[in-house]
Amino acid sequence: MKSYKQGLFGIAFIMISSGVHSTTYQLPDTPGDNVVEQFPNGDATTLIEQDETLLDVALRYTLGQTEIIKLNPKIDRWLIKKGQVVRLPNRRVLPDTPHDGITLNISEFRMYYYPPGRKGEVMSFAHGIGRQDWKTPLGRTTVIRKVKDPAWHPPESIRREHAANGDPLPEIVPPGPHNPLGTRALYLNLPGEYRIHGTDVDKIFGIGMQITHGCVRMYPEDVETLYDQVPLGTPVYLVKQPIKVGWLNNMLYVEAHPDLEGEEMGQEQRYAVALNLIQKATGEEAPEFDQKALNQALTDLDGEPVAIYERVPIQESQPVIPEENNVQEQEVSPSSNDKGSPGGYYHGT
Repeated sequence: MKSYKQGLFGIAFIMISSGVHSTTYQLPDTPGDNVVEQFPNGDATTLIEQDETLLDVALRYTLGQTEIIKLNPKIDRWLIKKGQVVRLPNRRVLPDTPHDGITLNISEFRMYYYPPGRKGEVMSFAHGIGRQDWKTPLGRTTVIRKVKDPAWHPPESIRREHAANGDPLPEIVPPGPHNPLGTRALYLNLPGEYRIHGTDVDKIFGIGMQITHGCVRMYPEDVETLYDQVPLGTPVYLVKQPIKVGWLNNMLYVEAHPDLEGEEMGQEQRYAVALNLIQKATGEEAPEFDQKALNQALTDLDGEPVAIYERVPIQESQPVIPEENNVQEQEVSPSSNDKGSPGGYYHGT
């Protein structure tokens, strides 16, 4: 099995240089809607044309490992047979952050970038995050530096860790295929030199997992795309939103993701968080939503938005313009109850 996985890894890495790219979504036309979709016809699946791994499919569609596995829990990640159907993500609820700059929702291992020159679009990328003992920080920051083909100066704490595991590191890792920073690095204005960066050939399948020392790791082509478009000073929002709700065409969706390693949100707590978000979105204290659909979403935790509530569309009032023949001027006696009509006249239809 090991040699088989190594062989497929070689195939997958070749694909990186020719096929991986971000997914660009059109933002909804309706103000206030915040659910985007990739396949409007709802066909979010792919038919496998040759034996491969689930991780090869993730690479092909710019998905992270955790995401593709949660969507296909019954499929062997190391061997998909020709003719099998693999489920892909379709809709995404945008995180509850300003639609400006970069948002990293570490709960879903996904980045959202709102390019300043292209209003109405959002680009989405898969990424890896910090391990349980090296957590990715949360909060608002900015991009303060960009470096192409960076050298890596591993901190002393990381060098000690590697040495203890029998894998000593040099003081400087030069640019190249085995550099953990990959070909691009965007430095964040945070203590400790946190970055958004690429990956080395040995860690390509770590995208979409908790695998870093706190940095955000991306596919090689994805980080190069981001690097070329993001100006210095771009705001970056690092958030943890495992449950999100959002509107699309008067339908409210809930999207739920599993807990990160080392964290455990009980089902009751998860339900309470979802209910609070639903109440906030609907403006109702006791909205009549689909309880069964919500419970299923909070059980599956597969990251696919589920419709739970439909609101009545607001109808814009149209002025009624009466036809000329229908407008009559009638005389009434001064004793009429319509005492507000000067001269004893009123206009009726």
